[in-house]
Amino acid sequence: MSDIESIIQQMTLEEKAALCTGAGPWTTTPILRLGVPELVVSDGPHGVRHPQDVSKIGSPSHPATCFPTASSLACTWDVDLLREMGKALAVEARALGVGVLLGPGNNIKRTPLCGRNFEYFSEDPYLAGELAASLIEGIQSQGVGTSLKHFAANNQEYQRFSINAEVDERTLREIYLAGFEKAVKKGQPWTVMCAYNRLNGPYCSEHHRLLVEILKEEWGFEGLVVSDWGAVHDRVAALKGGLDLEMPGPKASRVQAVIKAVQDGTLDEAVLDESVRRILKVVFKAAETPKGAAFDPQAHHALARKVAAEGMVLLKNNGILPLQSTLTRIAVIGRAAAEPHYQGGGSSHINPTMVAMPLEELKRQAANAELLYAEGYPADDQFRQDLIVQAASVARQADVALLYIALPSYKDSEGYDRADLDLTVQQVALIKAVADAQPNTVVILNNGSAVVMGDWLPQVAAVLEAWTMGQAGGGAIADVLFGKVNPGGKLAETFPLSLVDTPAYLNYPGENGTVRYGEGLFIGYRYYEAKQVPVQFPFGYGGSYTTFAYSHPTISAASFKDTDGLTVAVDVTNTGPVAGKEVVQVYVHDCKSALVRPPKELKGFAKVELQPGETQTVTIPLDFRAFAYYHPGYRQWITEDGDFDILIGASSADIRCQQTVTLHSTLSLPSLLTPESTIREWLDDPRGKVVFAPMLQQMMAGMNQFMGGDSDAHEMIGMDMMGMVLDMPLMAILHFQDAALPASPEDLVNGLLYQVHQLEP
Repeated sequence: MSDIESIIQQMTLEEKAALCTGAGPWTTTPILRLGVPELVVSDGPHGVRHPQDVSKIGSPSHPATCFPTASSLACTWDVDLLREMGKALAVEARALGVGVLLGPGNNIKRTPLCGRNFEYFSEDPYLAGELAASLIEGIQSQGVGTSLKHFAANNQEYQRFSINAEVDERTLREIYLAGFEKAVKKGQPWTVMCAYNRLNGPYCSEHHRLLVEILKEEWGFEGLVVSDWGAVHDRVAALKGGLDLEMPGPKASRVQAVIKAVQDGTLDEAVLDESVRRILKVVFKAAETPKGAAFDPQAHHALARKVAAEGMVLLKNNGILPLQSTLTRIAVIGRAAAEPHYQGGGSSHINPTMVAMPLEELKRQAANAELLYAEGYPADDQFRQDLIVQAASVARQADVALLYIALPSYKDSEGYDRADLDLTVQQVALIKAVADAQPNTVVILNNGSAVVMGDWLPQVAAVLEAWTMGQAGGGAIADVLFGKVNPGGKLAETFPLSLVDTPAYLNYPGENGTVRYGEGLFIGYRYYEAKQVPVQFPFGYGGSYTTFAYSHPTISAASFKDTDGLTVAVDVTNTGPVAGKEVVQVYVHDCKSALVRPPKELKGFAKVELQPGETQTVTIPLDFRAFAYYHPGYRQWITEDGDFDILIGASSADIRCQQTVTLHSTLSLPSLLTPESTIREWLDDPRGKVVFAPMLQQMMAGMNQFMGGDSDAHEMIGMDMMGMVLDMPLMAILHFQDAALPASPEDLVNGLLYQVHQLEP
């Protein structure tokens, strides 16, 4: 790597300012006299969207493999497969001369209405973080950088350029930052992309707390922070806030603003130098990777097919799947069979190298059967009864009906949120009509996020969630339908019964420029379980053509220190007739905590492949963070002494084994007691209880004297008043007895606080 410090010393102020803003839509500014090349970046995250003309945003892109989107990838629960896919993405990026791929997207699915959910992994930050880290590791292992995005709280498209997301500190840390934290620490992305929106006031592009204090200092992020395209409002404020590179360029006014700010002293040149340093590190790291070698489109298409199949989730099956080779007539209904819907709309739209047509792939695998096709629904939102009548007629003539239902792009795309969770009116009517005509109806869904299906689910024989499945998804669907692949995908997001059931329903989309995350920690399955709200399909759910039994759960220690962690093991047996894959999920329940916690939280998982009758022992480690929560009073992750239930299951709602362990916290935390702390808080604080005990005894003795030993009066106080007294500030209680006290209430309480602090290590 070049001597970056020497280069910085030789750079003019103008060159430094120019380097911190793009030279074009997809390139950084080169400094030829100092040997600094340009860096080429490209949209991702499920394919290389590299324009043929890098000087134009709207230029057509080079052909590249369109892999399944993140909503599909997440349902694989397969970190090794995502790492393999990442390597393929990097090979294509190198072939096209790209140094950094803009992805993965790692925002939490707060509401299923978010138009960009197809690009995001999960409602759960642990799962999202693990998958993002693996994809990053795969891409960067081949010398191509990534850009983890959109940091942070970009959970809706509605007013995404300006909306202020109000999120309390604990919710931010445990839900909306935790996945980014894991991806940064484990995957070490070369770049992180800031979000458009505001977060608790400041724009994310100017957010010093977010970009500097948390990302760079606390998490140790060593790469550069780049803006989302057009996210910068004030270039100088953004530099001060930790935003290193503004994209796109060129923007002469931005460059001049930085130069002027340094010259007039409103921007410390050391701040500018730090951003220059971070940019140069990435520029030279990317330059070290050879570019231009060809990639194998067929091999990558085959990998995309494998990934797509692994992410498909069997939501319902009455036994009709896998399809039998004895079928003579198959009705294939739905535009998506002939015109596949395999990716979302917006900036991640890939120009595919080839596309597998679902109808053609079915013909290859059902060579002995006659396929009858009907369009079923139009491309637009017009209702066409004639198409429904035709489809029902075709279905009635067949042994089985395969209904390919794709959520149209006008309902599911970047740039705007969904208005509802429904399929189109035509599609719902179509499914009902076909199911009435043909009891052996299988619905194949192509969509980027959850849909409701209560109106038609009971009528159909099977449902396969195929997601936005990538260019090879048509073949992957056929593989699953005919049993060449046993579906092993598990949902990475809950499918609700209705929109009104969803956690953010009352707080979305916000008003007056602000969206308040009033549901707090309770997102996804955390909410549905805490509220005991029934769902259509729970988080972690997925069917199979075989069955699995769990047995002999073991925990490495019944009692343990938080720093040691635990190892969970369980035997999993394939008790069915065919080979299959199972995702073993480990959830943790804190039996008692000082602050509220969800009923259970995912803290580990593993995917295992088993032959019929085979048993394997699955081992999953649990570390400090598996038992910790973020305490805003201490401003850190803490553990507490006590019991935890270790829940081993096939989904969040299907717990197969449970064991209880006892944790011993190694933390020595300072007291949070203040002059206004309640008596209950004094008694709950370990040091406060010791210091306060003598005063409490005196207070109780005084109360006994006041009551004159009247047992009925004591009982009345115990039943009616003790709760009120416990929740009153000690200072307030003492003020009621001011005249009888040896000192002022303030002096007495401050004296107690002094004693508490003396006991702290």
